[in-house]
Amino acid sequence: MSENLERRRFLKCLGASSLIIAPLGCSSVEEEGESDQPHYTMVFDQNKCTGCGECKLACTTANNLPEGKSRLLLEQQSGGVVGEVCPHCGKTDCDCQRKYVRVSCQQCKNAPCVTVCPTGAAHRDEKTGIVTMDASKCAGCKYCIGACPYDARFINKETDVADNCDFCLNSKLSKGELPACVQACRYDALIFGDLNDPNSYVSKLLRVKDAVRMKPGFGTEPSLRYIPIVKLGV
Repeated sequence: MSENLERRRFLKCLGASSLIIAPLGCSSVEEEGESDQPHYTMVFDQNKCTGCGECKLACTTANNLPEGKSRLLLEQQSGGVVGEVCPHCGKTDCDCQRKYVRVSCQQCKNAPCVTVCPTGAAHRDEKTGIVTMDASKCAGCKYCIGACPYDARFINKETDVADNCDFCLNSKLSKGELPACVQACRYDALIFGDLNDPNSYVSKLLRVKDAVRMKPGFGTEPSLRYIPIVKLGV
């Protein structure tokens, strides 16, 4: 896709001047066809996230990650001016205008990490299609870390294996449970499901909700979708 075409799409998505998630990039949600293999996706609703961090804690616990490490981050994207009265709640230093965005592995359909891995450690699970790691094959070369355009991978210092969010494939999903972060979210800011199932909640949601994807121009076709915040009063 040419730079000009991508820029026009990006500007079109901003036409209503109501999205503050714009720096992530904008992309329409393509129609998914029925398939024997699921296409698992996660939707992050920026309107509902409070930045409480319980999703990060649940992720760390469920996947036995080292202290201080998580497969996901919550990045504060904006906030009110310190000391000024919020026009929405009438308080100073409130949380009304503090908005957050989830930063994690995007579970790309065209995953660069899988392409560059020389040992096959970074691979797509045959049953679920989820990008995950085979710890027994990881050489710690960090090629996958360098190839990820989302800066979403790291070396687990306890295992010496490159780590990424794989929707809790082995710790939760294989047991028929939702990913730990989804279970922990009290505000329904995270939705998970099979996009190839037209009757799934996530499929129905994305048919009626505008959603964007991070850096769509990279051609990685990320599976994560973001429902951007609508500014109050707009």
